[in-house]
Amino acid sequence: MYRRFFSCRLSFWLSFWLSLFLTSAARPHSVQAEDIHQLAQAVDAHYNHLHSLQSDFTEIYRGDGPQRVESGTLWLKKPRKMRWEYRSPNDKLFVSDGETVWFYQPAERQLRKTEFRKLDDLRSPIAFLLGKTKLENELRELSKVVDQSPLQPANTLLRGVPKSGVAHSTGGQVSEVQLEITPSDEIVRIVLMEADGATTEFRFAGWKENLKLSDSLFQFTAPPGVETVEAQ
Repeated sequence: MYRRFFSCRLSFWLSFWLSLFLTSAARPHSVQAEDIHQLAQAVDAHYNHLHSLQSDFTEIYRGDGPQRVESGTLWLKKPRKMRWEYRSPNDKLFVSDGETVWFYQPAERQLRKTEFRKLDDLRSPIAFLLGKTKLENELRELSKVVDQSPLQPANTLLRGVPKSGVAHSTGGQVSEVQLEITPSDEIVRIVLMEADGATTEFRFAGWKENLKLSDSLFQFTAPPGVETVEAQ
């Protein structure tokens, strides 16, 4: 579970979320082929000026075995700071101060710790929402999804192929990323698809922008009696 937790977010994420952070007015999306570039630029613009974000999230994994659904709250802050606080079905915590990453599962009484620079999974790119990377630099062959519908009719669903290899929990590579974008240029859903058909989906709701978040939110100290395991 620990490996899956790290794989499911950190390499595509911190390159992806920390780079998006600007507020743009709501507008209808007329997404023809020539409009994809403009839409990608609008999404970049929406996030480029932001210094922090908060959102409720739901994570849905579909693959071998039963579907797994988890939910909680996400906080992001420049540079590369993240806090994923899972509350359902079980409590667990993923925290990054931009240099160190902690993963804590209270039920296991174990804390796992590693350096942020060593992470190469899908969570890190979410930090990219507050960075400088452009959407079109992260995903190639961007196009509108026409064989599926977005969760909300007014939204636009895009698909693209990661330009750099992104490892998933199973050790495979993510072959496609789908983004659901609102008329106000917010990303409300991200779907990571593997070649074998497995998917990890993140749904975001109630985005709050430019909150005053203390750096202490992105620190973690192990409770007494908790074993700390340093990742190699």
